[in-house]
Amino acid sequence: MTPISIVVTTYESPEWLGKVLWGYAAQTFTDFELIVADDGSSPLTAGLIDQMRSNTDLSINHVWHEHLGFRKCRILNQAVSVANSPYLVFTDGDCIPRNDFVAVHARYARRGYYLSGGIVRLSCSLSHSVRPNEILDGSIFQARNLMSRGLPINRKLRMLMRSGPLNFLFERLSTTRATFNGYNSSAWRDDLTRVNGFDERMQYGGLDRELGERLVNLGIRPKSIRHRTVCLHLDHDRAYKRADCIEANKAIRQQTRILQARWTPYGIDNRIRPEQPASRPFETQSRY
Repeated sequence: MTPISIVVTTYESPEWLGKVLWGYAAQTFTDFELIVADDGSSPLTAGLIDQMRSNTDLSINHVWHEHLGFRKCRILNQAVSVANSPYLVFTDGDCIPRNDFVAVHARYARRGYYLSGGIVRLSCSLSHSVRPNEILDGSIFQARNLMSRGLPINRKLRMLMRSGPLNFLFERLSTTRATFNGYNSSAWRDDLTRVNGFDERMQYGGLDRELGERLVNLGIRPKSIRHRTVCLHLDHDRAYKRADCIEANKAIRQQTRILQARWTPYGIDNRIRPEQPASRPFETQSRY
Protein backbone atom coordinates (compact mmCIF):
# COMPACT_ATOMS: atom_id res chain seq x y z
CA MET A 1 0.00 0.00 0.00
CA THR A 2 0.99 3.63 -0.51
CA PRO A 3 2.75 5.37 2.41
CA ILE A 4 0.48 8.03 3.87
CA SER A 5 0.69 11.32 5.73
CA ILE A 6 -2.22 12.04 8.09
CA VAL A 7 -2.90 15.76 8.62
CA VAL A 8 -4.86 16.47 11.83
CA THR A 9 -5.90 20.07 12.46
CA THR A 10 -6.31 21.44 15.97
CA TYR A 11 -6.70 24.61 18.00
CA GLU A 12 -6.87 24.75 21.80
CA SER A 13 -8.58 21.37 22.21
CA PRO A 14 -6.07 19.10 23.97
CA GLU A 15 -8.77 16.90 25.54
CA TRP A 16 -10.30 16.13 22.14
CA LEU A 17 -6.91 15.84 20.41
CA GLY A 18 -5.77 13.28 22.97
CA LYS A 19 -8.73 11.02 22.18
CA VAL A 20 -8.02 11.41 18.45
CA LEU A 21 -4.36 10.48 18.83
CA TRP A 22 -5.32 7.31 20.72
CA GLY A 23 -7.33 6.44 17.63
CA TYR A 24 -4.19 6.62 15.50
CA ALA A 25 -2.30 4.53 18.04
CA ALA A 26 -4.86 1.75 17.38
CA GLN A 27 -4.58 1.69 13.55
CA THR A 28 -4.11 -1.65 11.82
CA PHE A 29 -2.15 -0.01 8.97
CA THR A 30 0.87 1.70 10.48
CA ASP A 31 2.88 2.94 7.49
CA PHE A 32 1.93 6.58 8.01
CA GLU A 33 3.33 9.77 9.43
CA LEU A 34 1.15 11.92 11.65
CA ILE A 35 1.21 15.70 11.23
CA VAL A 36 -0.67 17.84 13.76
CA ALA A 37 -1.46 21.15 12.02
CA ASP A 38 -1.89 23.52 14.97
CA ASP A 39 -3.46 26.93 14.39
CA GLY A 40 -1.67 28.54 17.34
CA SER A 41 -2.61 26.53 20.45
CA SER A 42 -1.04 27.17 23.86
CA PRO A 43 1.80 24.98 25.23
CA LEU A 44 -0.82 22.59 26.67
CA THR A 45 -1.21 21.06 23.22
CA ALA A 46 2.54 20.69 22.74
CA GLY A 47 2.71 18.99 26.15
CA LEU A 48 -0.05 16.57 25.20
CA ILE A 49 1.76 15.68 21.97
CA ASP A 50 4.99 15.01 23.90
CA GLN A 51 3.03 12.79 26.30
CA MET A 52 1.48 10.84 23.42
CA ARG A 53 4.88 10.36 21.81
CA SER A 54 6.05 8.79 25.07
CA ASN A 55 2.95 6.65 25.65
CA THR A 56 2.54 5.31 22.10
CA ASP A 57 4.59 4.35 19.06
CA LEU A 58 3.32 7.38 17.18
CA SER A 59 5.80 9.64 15.42
CA ILE A 60 4.13 13.05 15.47
CA ASN A 61 5.26 16.14 13.56
CA HIS A 62 3.80 19.17 15.34
CA VAL A 63 3.44 22.03 12.83
CA TRP A 64 2.53 25.27 14.66
CA HIS A 65 2.22 28.96 13.96
CA GLU A 66 1.29 31.91 16.13
CA HIS A 67 -2.41 32.42 16.73
CA LEU A 68 -3.53 35.50 14.78
CA GLY A 69 -7.15 34.54 14.26
CA PHE A 70 -8.68 31.68 12.25
CA ARG A 71 -5.88 30.65 9.87
CA LYS A 72 -6.67 26.99 9.38
CA CYS A 73 -5.98 27.11 5.65
CA ARG A 74 -2.52 28.53 6.18
CA ILE A 75 -1.49 25.87 8.71
CA LEU A 76 -2.96 23.19 6.44
CA ASN A 77 -0.80 24.45 3.58
CA GLN A 78 2.24 24.33 5.84
CA ALA A 79 1.39 20.73 6.70
CA VAL A 80 1.07 19.83 3.01
CA SER A 81 4.47 21.44 2.37
CA VAL A 82 6.27 19.37 5.02
CA ALA A 83 4.48 16.05 4.34
CA ASN A 84 6.86 13.26 3.32
CA SER A 85 4.33 10.90 1.72
CA PRO A 86 2.79 10.97 -1.76
CA TYR A 87 -0.74 10.53 -0.38
CA LEU A 88 -2.39 12.72 2.27
CA VAL A 89 -5.41 12.10 4.51
CA PHE A 90 -7.08 15.15 6.06
CA THR A 91 -9.04 15.05 9.30
CA ASP A 92 -9.64 17.17 12.39
CA GLY A 93 -8.53 17.07 15.99
CA ASP A 94 -12.11 16.35 17.06
CA CYS A 95 -12.55 13.22 14.89
CA ILE A 96 -11.61 9.83 16.37
CA PRO A 97 -10.67 7.37 13.61
CA ARG A 98 -11.79 3.75 13.66
CA ASN A 99 -8.86 1.32 13.62
CA ASP A 100 -9.22 0.66 9.87
CA PHE A 101 -9.39 4.36 8.98
CA VAL A 102 -5.91 4.67 7.47
CA ALA A 103 -6.02 1.20 5.90
CA VAL A 104 -9.20 1.98 3.97
CA HIS A 105 -7.85 5.26 2.63
CA ALA A 106 -4.67 3.46 1.55
CA ARG A 107 -6.64 0.61 -0.05
CA TYR A 108 -8.85 2.84 -2.19
CA ALA A 109 -6.26 5.46 -3.18
CA ARG A 110 -6.27 5.68 -7.00
CA ARG A 111 -4.77 8.14 -9.42
CA GLY A 112 -7.36 10.55 -10.81
CA TYR A 113 -9.55 10.46 -7.67
CA TYR A 114 -9.88 11.96 -4.23
CA LEU A 115 -11.70 10.07 -1.45
CA SER A 116 -14.58 11.28 0.71
CA GLY A 117 -15.16 9.38 3.97
CA GLY A 118 -17.89 9.30 6.61
CA ILE A 119 -18.58 10.70 10.06
CA VAL A 120 -20.88 9.94 13.00
CA ARG A 121 -21.51 12.91 15.28
CA LEU A 122 -21.63 12.48 19.05
CA SER A 123 -23.36 14.68 21.62
CA CYS A 124 -21.27 16.85 23.94
CA SER A 125 -21.88 14.64 26.99
CA LEU A 126 -21.10 11.47 25.05
CA SER A 127 -17.96 13.10 23.65
CA HIS A 128 -16.65 13.80 27.15
CA SER A 129 -17.39 10.23 28.25
CA VAL A 130 -15.18 8.54 25.62
CA ARG A 131 -12.16 6.83 27.22
CA PRO A 132 -8.85 5.71 25.68
CA ASN A 133 -9.42 2.03 26.46
CA GLU A 134 -12.66 1.90 24.42
CA ILE A 135 -10.91 3.68 21.55
CA LEU A 136 -8.11 1.12 21.62
CA ASP A 137 -10.41 -1.91 21.84
CA GLY A 138 -12.87 -0.47 19.31
CA SER A 139 -15.95 -0.72 21.52
CA ILE A 140 -16.73 2.99 21.12
CA PHE A 141 -17.45 2.29 17.43
CA GLN A 142 -20.23 -0.18 18.19
CA ALA A 143 -23.63 1.32 17.38
CA ARG A 144 -25.32 -0.51 20.26
CA ASN A 145 -22.82 0.97 22.71
CA LEU A 146 -23.40 4.51 21.44
CA MET A 147 -27.19 4.14 21.48
CA SER A 148 -27.09 2.82 25.04
CA ARG A 149 -25.33 6.07 25.98
CA GLY A 150 -27.94 8.31 24.42
CA LEU A 151 -27.02 8.62 20.74
CA PRO A 152 -30.28 8.78 18.75
CA ILE A 153 -30.92 6.12 16.13
CA ASN A 154 -30.16 7.51 12.67
CA ARG A 155 -29.10 6.31 9.24
CA LYS A 156 -25.48 7.33 9.77
CA LEU A 157 -25.07 4.52 12.30
CA ARG A 158 -24.97 2.18 9.29
CA MET A 159 -21.47 3.55 8.64
CA LEU A 160 -20.29 1.69 11.73
CA MET A 161 -21.08 -1.69 10.18
CA ARG A 162 -18.09 -3.74 9.04
CA SER A 163 -19.92 -5.89 6.50
CA GLY A 164 -18.15 -5.36 3.16
CA PRO A 165 -21.08 -6.26 0.86
CA LEU A 166 -23.58 -4.16 2.83
CA ASN A 167 -21.23 -1.19 2.98
CA PHE A 168 -20.78 -1.40 -0.78
CA LEU A 169 -24.55 -1.56 -1.25
CA PHE A 170 -25.17 1.47 1.01
CA GLU A 171 -22.48 3.33 -0.93
CA ARG A 172 -24.25 2.60 -4.20
CA LEU A 173 -27.68 3.53 -2.85
CA SER A 174 -26.59 6.74 -1.12
CA THR A 175 -27.81 10.00 -2.68
CA THR A 176 -25.20 12.03 -0.78
CA ARG A 177 -22.72 13.58 -3.18
CA ALA A 178 -19.04 12.90 -2.51
CA THR A 179 -17.30 16.13 -1.50
CA PHE A 180 -13.96 17.07 0.01
CA ASN A 181 -14.63 17.25 3.77
CA GLY A 182 -11.93 18.30 6.19
CA TYR A 183 -12.96 15.67 8.71
CA ASN A 184 -12.36 12.64 6.45
CA SER A 185 -10.94 13.04 2.94
CA SER A 186 -7.74 12.16 1.11
CA ALA A 187 -5.88 13.10 -2.06
CA TRP A 188 -2.54 12.75 -3.82
CA ARG A 189 -0.01 15.35 -2.73
CA ASP A 190 0.91 16.34 -6.28
CA ASP A 191 -2.78 16.92 -7.13
CA LEU A 192 -3.02 19.24 -4.11
CA THR A 193 0.03 21.20 -5.20
CA ARG A 194 -1.33 21.45 -8.76
CA VAL A 195 -4.32 23.41 -7.38
CA ASN A 196 -2.04 25.26 -4.91
CA GLY A 197 -3.60 23.80 -1.78
CA PHE A 198 -6.14 25.56 0.41
CA ASP A 199 -7.25 29.13 -0.29
CA GLU A 200 -5.90 31.16 2.64
CA ARG A 201 -8.55 33.86 2.28
CA MET A 202 -11.14 31.42 3.57
CA GLN A 203 -12.18 31.12 7.19
CA TYR A 204 -14.71 28.70 8.70
CA GLY A 205 -17.40 27.42 6.37
CA GLY A 206 -16.70 25.49 3.18
CA LEU A 207 -12.94 25.93 2.92
CA ASP A 208 -12.46 22.19 2.31
CA ARG A 209 -15.32 21.98 -0.20
CA GLU A 210 -13.75 24.79 -2.24
CA LEU A 211 -10.49 22.84 -2.48
CA GLY A 212 -12.47 19.81 -3.68
CA GLU A 213 -14.19 21.92 -6.33
CA ARG A 214 -10.82 23.02 -7.73
CA LEU A 215 -9.66 19.40 -7.75
CA VAL A 216 -12.77 18.49 -9.78
CA ASN A 217 -12.06 21.38 -12.17
CA LEU A 218 -8.59 19.88 -12.57
CA GLY A 219 -10.17 16.58 -13.60
CA ILE A 220 -9.86 14.75 -10.27
CA ARG A 221 -13.02 12.77 -9.59
CA PRO A 222 -14.53 12.39 -6.10
CA LYS A 223 -15.11 8.85 -4.81
CA SER A 224 -17.27 8.13 -1.77
CA ILE A 225 -16.00 5.72 0.89
CA ARG A 226 -18.28 7.13 3.59
CA HIS A 227 -19.72 3.69 4.44
CA ARG A 228 -16.29 2.07 4.45
CA THR A 229 -14.21 4.38 6.62
CA VAL A 230 -15.59 6.39 9.49
CA CYS A 231 -14.63 8.61 12.38
CA LEU A 232 -16.53 9.82 15.44
CA HIS A 233 -16.96 13.57 15.71
CA LEU A 234 -16.63 15.04 19.21
CA ASP A 235 -19.00 17.93 19.85
CA HIS A 236 -17.79 21.41 20.80
CA ASP A 237 -18.61 25.11 20.51
CA ARG A 238 -17.54 27.06 17.42
CA ALA A 239 -16.80 30.59 18.59
CA TYR A 240 -15.03 31.20 15.27
CA LYS A 241 -18.21 30.65 13.23
CA ARG A 242 -19.20 34.03 11.78
CA ALA A 243 -21.97 34.82 9.30
CA ASP A 244 -19.89 37.41 7.42
CA CYS A 245 -17.03 34.94 6.91
CA ILE A 246 -19.41 32.25 5.70
CA GLU A 247 -20.91 34.67 3.15
CA ALA A 248 -17.42 35.68 1.95
CA ASN A 249 -16.53 32.00 1.58
CA LYS A 250 -19.69 31.39 -0.46
CA ALA A 251 -18.65 34.19 -2.81
CA ILE A 252 -15.20 32.63 -3.28
CA ARG A 253 -16.76 29.24 -3.99
CA GLN A 254 -19.17 30.79 -6.48
CA GLN A 255 -16.23 32.38 -8.26
CA THR A 256 -14.42 29.03 -8.33
CA ARG A 257 -17.44 27.42 -9.97
CA ILE A 258 -18.08 30.23 -12.48
CA LEU A 259 -14.45 30.46 -13.59
CA GLN A 260 -13.88 26.70 -13.34
CA ALA A 261 -10.78 27.68 -11.38
CA ARG A 262 -8.09 25.07 -10.79
CA TRP A 263 -5.54 27.25 -9.03
CA THR A 264 -5.82 29.70 -6.13
CA PRO A 265 -3.23 32.50 -5.97
CA TYR A 266 -3.73 32.48 -2.20
CA GLY A 267 -2.40 29.01 -1.47
CA ILE A 268 0.85 27.13 -0.86
CA ASP A 269 2.66 29.22 -3.45
CA ASN A 270 1.16 32.64 -2.79
CA ARG A 271 2.66 34.36 -5.81
CA ILE A 272 -0.10 35.24 -8.26
CA ARG A 273 0.38 33.43 -11.56
CA PRO A 274 0.27 35.75 -14.60
CA GLU A 275 -2.17 33.51 -16.47
CA GLN A 276 -4.71 33.56 -13.60
CA PRO A 277 -4.69 36.89 -11.72
CA ALA A 278 -6.71 37.44 -8.59
CA SER A 279 -10.29 38.36 -9.41
CA ARG A 280 -11.39 41.94 -8.83
CA PRO A 281 -13.96 41.34 -6.05
CA PHE A 282 -11.32 39.90 -3.72
CA GLU A 283 -8.19 41.90 -4.60
CA THR A 284 -8.38 44.10 -1.51
CA GLN A 285 -9.50 41.46 0.99
CA SER A 286 -7.24 40.75 3.92
CA ARG A 287 -5.42 37.45 3.71
CA TYR A 288 -5.20 37.23 7.51
